Amino acid sequence: MVATHAPIEIGLNAVIVSVEKSTPYVLTIPHAEYDGYEGLPFGHFDPLEHRTFEVGLRAFVEQQTALRLGHVEQLYTFGDRGRHMTLQEGESHMVSVGYLALTRQTPESKEMLSAQGARWRPWYDFFPWEDWRSGAPKILEEQVYPLLEAYCADPQADHDDPSTVTRRQLQYSLAFGENPSSWDEERVLERYELMYGAGIIKEALHDFRPSAVTRSTLPDFGEPLIFDHRRILATAVSRLRGKLKYRPVVFELMPPEFTLTDLQRTVEAISGHHLHKQNFRRLVDAAKLVEPNGRTSTTTGGRPAAMYRFRREILKERPSMGLRVTRS
Repeated sequence: MVATHAPIEIGLNAVIVSVEKSTPYVLTIPHAEYDGYEGLPFGHFDPLEHRTFEVGLRAFVEQQTALRLGHVEQLYTFGDRGRHMTLQEGESHMVSVGYLALTRQTPESKEMLSAQGARWRPWYDFFPWEDWRSGAPKILEEQVYPLLEAYCADPQADHDDPSTVTRRQLQYSLAFGENPSSWDEERVLERYELMYGAGIIKEALHDFRPSAVTRSTLPDFGEPLIFDHRRILATAVSRLRGKLKYRPVVFELMPPEFTLTDLQRTVEAISGHHLHKQNFRRLVDAAKLVEPNGRTSTTTGGRPAAMYRFRREILKERPSMGLRVTRS
């Protein structure tokens, strides 16, 4: 008896991030064929045309968005069954390699993106519970917590998952913290996965998760993306928030010159937390990541603010450097 296997295709997904005016953005592409939902830029890897995955990624992103990527790093390989909804007989199973790319918005790039139908979307549109800059989001206490607590306490919650009540409660505690002070901004993916498992986000319904199908209505917990693209985005946000602490990746999102206020707001936008101004400035000074360039800015509305630049030579001086910020 000859075993049959679904053919495998390799896809490449790009999470392209920028920050502008204290808002973190991700680039999305419209997909009218999938109920009008948007998705991340993605394409197929062609080994006859592309020497490496990254070469293929850069090529199709430029084709779809007219954007040439700068900093790019591989995130993770996504290959779970059901990641492209249900697999029909004879269809290929898609295994996708996710990438994180950081860039800056410019008037020229915005015009090119608009012509291609791509657009920048605030990433908190997709994860509204992740923005703590003004305190704990109301959506958590009023909607998310009650639903997850009920799910984690229900021994019949997952008919297709052997997870015990104890295991789900532990996952809930780790992902969301015991209290607001124990919230870990890096656990974006764990929080999304738990909400998906509980069937309270729309992607779970698309994938016919029993926990979602049996619900009469689904709450409006952020905007969905096609396939598992919101999961890929959650992975990227987790990676970027963690990497802020040990690599100077934030400067890939900054213009060549900036004020310390600009830098703080960019870090806050990514981390989702408000930072104490004086503590942040002492941290930046101690890290020796920036230096004044002798210019000032008058756009702050108050007295002129000193302008700074990133000290790129720091990359040769220390193998690990970042901004280990603490929230206020």
